[in-house]
Amino acid sequence: MRLARLGARSGSRFALHKARTTFASAERKEALNTEFQIQTAADVTAELGNMKGAMMKIGQMASYIDTGLPDHVRQTLASLQHDAPPMSPELAAQQIERELGERPETLFLEWDPVPIASASIGQVHRAITRDERAVAVKVQYPGVAEAVAADLNNAGWIFSGLSALFPGVEPGPIVDELKARLIEELDYEAEAKNQRYFADFFDDHPFMTVPRVVDHLSTGRVLTSDLAGGVRFDEVMNWSTEEKNLAAETIFRFSFGAIYRLHAFNGDPHPGNYLFEPGGKVTFLDFGLVKRFTPSETRLFEELIQSMVIEGDMPKFRTIVERAHLLRADAPFTDDEVGDYFRFFYRYVLQEGQVTIDEAYAAAGVKQLFDTDGPQGQLLKELNVPPSLVILQRITLGLMGLFAQLEATANWRQVAEELWPFVDADPSTPTGREIAEWRQERNQPPWGL
Repeated sequence: MRLARLGARSGSRFALHKARTTFASAERKEALNTEFQIQTAADVTAELGNMKGAMMKIGQMASYIDTGLPDHVRQTLASLQHDAPPMSPELAAQQIERELGERPETLFLEWDPVPIASASIGQVHRAITRDERAVAVKVQYPGVAEAVAADLNNAGWIFSGLSALFPGVEPGPIVDELKARLIEELDYEAEAKNQRYFADFFDDHPFMTVPRVVDHLSTGRVLTSDLAGGVRFDEVMNWSTEEKNLAAETIFRFSFGAIYRLHAFNGDPHPGNYLFEPGGKVTFLDFGLVKRFTPSETRLFEELIQSMVIEGDMPKFRTIVERAHLLRADAPFTDDEVGDYFRFFYRYVLQEGQVTIDEAYAAAGVKQLFDTDGPQGQLLKELNVPPSLVILQRITLGLMGLFAQLEATANWRQVAEELWPFVDADPSTPTGREIAEWRQERNQPPWGL
């Protein structure tokens, strides 16, 4: 009903907009177009922000994945990353009392009723514990579990519609994977377990920080962690090129290195989940969407990289793609055509030397996944997305969108070769050398835990 009302309002506004621009000059028409886009984006942001749950996540993702959106539209949607309309202070207090047995004003030494962030599932408040520990308290919105369940009940219908555009897609496994991950996000006890897993591994890391969970103040709907310092992504956008590149390198190492060292992937890469400090130091927040990989899934990633990037063996690459059920064995395409399509996604590590991931690169990535009318449209229609790759695609697109905003530049190939266990290259940057020293001091095994 909300989406229908939103569509009706937008349709009426568009009809009025077309009438206004019919006889306008070129300059006036451009101004009217911008005004229309801003009003529509603000309307969409307000509606999705109040809806919470899965629908709000779509707006979040659009703000950082699709760099092809006009800047003013993307910036308006970006408010959903951490500044969505919050629940009232009293409602938050009641939720804490239900979960922890006391109102926050008596449970904590100090409690700030004004949230410091509010997003799709919950909002975050500052507090000081009775033992004088500064903490961030994430409180889940009452009723959001039911809202997400309702969204997920429609997921099968949405994906059955996508099957008409992408006949090769098997919607069932994708829907099941998305449901499992989103339902897991609602369980703050599961998130706390994930956060402990990452916090233990990255304890005292020189560049990567994961806040510690305060166990006795956490439940299935309240999650209390150490309060982290740092600035948000929008402030980093005003930093120097060098600082932006250092931040991007740290996020890259954290995200892709965890596949091989922890066999896990933190799957929600939107900018609101990072806090930054100079020198490439990043605090990673929100571990509700974590994908654990089996040894066979991790081997698949390694085999794809080896055949495409290291060996350049397209027949071998195609065999692996078919075995992974990304493409059926009798698909009417040559090995080179299959290689040409997938090569795009490895482009930044196929190139030697410094590579800048810019907005054109990120927008091309979105187009590569969804443009069925493009030159490789027929092949795209035949592709499938196995469950193990659903979250991987989400974070890869998300990171490319985030790096594009930073115009992140690095020798990604050299950094990646440090992270790939089948290469295990020596450190190639000052950041890499400090991390190697940290591992040596901790007597960490070369790979895994």
